[in-house]
Amino acid sequence: MARHLITSAIPYINGIKHLGNLVGSQLPADLFARYQRARGHEVMFICATDEHGTPAELAAAKAGKPVAEYCAEMHDIQATIAKGFRLSFDHFGRSSSARNHALTQYFARTLGEQGLVAEVTEKQVYSVDDGRFLPDRYIEGTCPNCGYDRARGDQCENCTKQLDPTDLINPRSAISGSTRLEVRDTKHLYLRQRSLKGDLESWIDSKSDWPILTTSIAKKWLNDGEGLQDRGITRDLHWGVPAQFDGAPWSGMEGKVFYVWFDAPIEYIAATAEWADATGQADDAWQRWWRTDKGAGDVTYTEFMGKDNVPFHTLSFPATILGANRAGGAQWKLVDYIKSFNYLNYDGGQFSTSQGRGVFMDQALSILPADYWRWWLLSHAPESSDSEFTWENFQAGVNKDLADVLGNFVSRITKFCRSKFGEEIPAAGSYGDQERALIADLTTRIRAYEAAMEAMEVRKAAAELRAIWVSGNEYLQSAAPWTVFKTDPDRAAAQTRLSLNLVRLYAVLSSPFIPDASQKMLEGMRTEDQAWPDDVEAALAALPAGHAFTTPEVLFAKITDEEREEWQGRFSGIRT
Repeated sequence: MARHLITSAIPYINGIKHLGNLVGSQLPADLFARYQRARGHEVMFICATDEHGTPAELAAAKAGKPVAEYCAEMHDIQATIAKGFRLSFDHFGRSSSARNHALTQYFARTLGEQGLVAEVTEKQVYSVDDGRFLPDRYIEGTCPNCGYDRARGDQCENCTKQLDPTDLINPRSAISGSTRLEVRDTKHLYLRQRSLKGDLESWIDSKSDWPILTTSIAKKWLNDGEGLQDRGITRDLHWGVPAQFDGAPWSGMEGKVFYVWFDAPIEYIAATAEWADATGQADDAWQRWWRTDKGAGDVTYTEFMGKDNVPFHTLSFPATILGANRAGGAQWKLVDYIKSFNYLNYDGGQFSTSQGRGVFMDQALSILPADYWRWWLLSHAPESSDSEFTWENFQAGVNKDLADVLGNFVSRITKFCRSKFGEEIPAAGSYGDQERALIADLTTRIRAYEAAMEAMEVRKAAAELRAIWVSGNEYLQSAAPWTVFKTDPDRAAAQTRLSLNLVRLYAVLSSPFIPDASQKMLEGMRTEDQAWPDDVEAALAALPAGHAFTTPEVLFAKITDEEREEWQGRFSGIRT
């Protein structure tokens, strides 16, 4: 039994996330976690809400609520929606937790003791009308790299270029829109990333199996232009992890908090500690996942994220870990594999949380069950390039794959058996060449499916799974037990027995993609046997002759043209 630590990029607290966020991190991470559990491995799947920094303060102010109250409410909302999509987190934490406060301060102190934190007087934008320094994300303007006119002061979400606020053209306050901005001196703590460049470069070079997207972004930010830069880890904000230790402020940093991009990745560790707290376990329970000196040496750690998060997870967070490990004592786990994704676009434009454009997770669940969305999004995951959601493609994919292929197979064979043999597995007949050929074909296809899942090739895995469904349909169509029954009922019984066992097999294989439908199939077959089909022939005899079943309800209703047109119109504008 292997041990898999899996994290998905933690979503900002500032509102409900859209489908692009879902398929860019949380959903494929859940797919991988469910698959590894199904194979019998030990899994720790962690996510959380990212609650500090500018997005939280701005969103709370817009909602007219204290920021702590707003974050608590939005965490509960996001947790509920995650359950609605059947995201199987072992724990869904909060970056504002006491655990994250303590760990963030621990890492900053340890880095400081290693000489990796410097105090730097820098020039920062001050808004005269707002009466405050404006942290990076409080400033908007035109990106000097691509010309996008809503770039933020830390990064352009259009081209992903990391920025400083002073780089922006025509900057303005994100709070008031004021352009009365001045550049003033302020002092902050900086992580001396440049001194860790050699360590980072060697570590990145050792990851030859990483996706090209991940490696190319990492090396770009490591070497392009002036290369890796020291980066500020504090900000002039009130809401966040205070820049202090043991209750005393870091000298000269009174009133400052740690930068959200410093504390947010540390929440992966903190959320695992929160899990231990919530389940009444001692610190050893979470440390065995994160500290190599406490047993995490045999853990495989995989991160899932959109491409805009890659620079921070290949450079800044690893710099924190590498720097802290120099101190000796506690030794922290570095990520083994980073699965990154391109963007899912929406109907000719971009999904955008800040602009309210696209279909958001709560809206999606209000019109269709989770499995419809899970299947389409994963089977169209933006791996090698950006992909696009259109209502026409969504309708076609759901109707063809889920309704016509999988749902149709389950409906035809269960209804046929009920009408000719009753609601139990028929006993008569033996398998012939046609059945042996199907078993051989399925064995090959299932091994290919497993290989794709192990490699985290999401679209390929979906295609392999669909091919497995198609094989059963083609067999059923070719065998035609409804015709054979007229002349050879025993032969038709054998065909039916194999096909009903295929329903259970499909439930097991499909569970990582469509867990609700898989559960319905298992319930219909009146079995809790979810054993993985290492031996396909044995798996297709798991339900013995005489085993009772019930004919399931329709697994997937087709999306009508009228429904598609109504939804297309409803979601054509901007969410308020």
